[in-house]
Amino acid sequence: MAHARRDLSDDGGLAPEIGWSAPGSFGWGVFHERHPRLVRQLREDLPLGAGQAGALDALVAETLGGVVAPLESEAVGWEEWGRGRFGRPWREASFLWAESCFYRRLLEAVGYFGTGAWRGVDPFGPAKEAELRGSVVDEELAALDGLGDADVDEAQRRDALLAASLWGNRADLGFLMTAGGGASGGSAGDSLVADDRAELWAHLERRRGGLVIVVADNAGRELLPDLVLVDHLLRGGLAAQVVLHVKPQPYYVSDATTDDVVAALRRLRGAGTEAAAQVGKRLWECAAEGRLVVRAPAFACAPSAYTGMPEDLAAEFAGAALTVLKGDLNYRRLVQDRHWPATLPFSEATAYFPGPVASLRTLKSEVVVGLEPETVRRLDAADAPWRTAGTYALVQFRS
Repeated sequence: MAHARRDLSDDGGLAPEIGWSAPGSFGWGVFHERHPRLVRQLREDLPLGAGQAGALDALVAETLGGVVAPLESEAVGWEEWGRGRFGRPWREASFLWAESCFYRRLLEAVGYFGTGAWRGVDPFGPAKEAELRGSVVDEELAALDGLGDADVDEAQRRDALLAASLWGNRADLGFLMTAGGGASGGSAGDSLVADDRAELWAHLERRRGGLVIVVADNAGRELLPDLVLVDHLLRGGLAAQVVLHVKPQPYYVSDATTDDVVAALRRLRGAGTEAAAQVGKRLWECAAEGRLVVRAPAFACAPSAYTGMPEDLAAEFAGAALTVLKGDLNYRRLVQDRHWPATLPFSEATAYFPGPVASLRTLKSEVVVGLEPETVRRLDAADAPWRTAGTYALVQFRS
């Protein structure tokens, strides 16, 4: 299925892709600081052999000064996704492509795709498990009991659940490695830079009882409130079925896989508070009834924007009453991770997308669209790096 691209930049063509090799840029920091730190963390979390550790070190060195080596095994889709990139310097690749390829190569380095004992072992599993079992999760799940109070009306309840899903996007283990843990929770200083909540809820009311697709981002503390929101959609009849898209393999440290969905549902069912346990029980039953479906399309790990989605995925999105894209990476893929003006309307940046679409995202990378000029001026005048610090968020919707 072909989707026409609109000319969105001032010069009549697409805006330049965001790169990563310029010193001082956000992407430069990811490759020079976050990735080496991640490799050190993996050595602490896992009993890696000398060959695995050496392969990880070699990968970091290659990204910083070498050319992109071919993938070694089970590279579904990468023959097309990597055409024209393998054998060329990493620094020439876009930030989106290079970061995605790094995580694919990281899995190779630890033996995820091999034939040995490490095949299929999630290298980020220990960090995910520690987060999911943490006391902070207990506190967050206990807060669900308060939403059942008689003095909480439906509008308040749904906005609270949406906010939990939105700000849960800050629970990104890869981001926190660079942020030093300071952006792990909400605060009074949090701010929505775009707020289409009213339009989003009105659309769901008009399309009540349809299919809603939720494209998940992170596991653990983000996935839990995502599932609670899914339960609300199903229980209240706003969706007759929810299809949850996850990654087919570990990705970007904490991105959710099917294993992570199972772990989150078990965490809910085993919660010590009634409201959370009931959510887990209902969703377990919805899965058995086919009302909650988990999918892991290969394109979920593609190093490219949704403009390049395959026909079957485009048809699935086109048939949904709404597709909700969670998180920063999905936002980058949705708007193509280019140097758009921040005031470019969200509806124009997503005009190609086949069906109604919404984004719930905390800002942790450079790209953003759909903001009012006054909002941009105010944020640009602030001292903080508002595009990348994870302290601002947005809810954007296009019908």
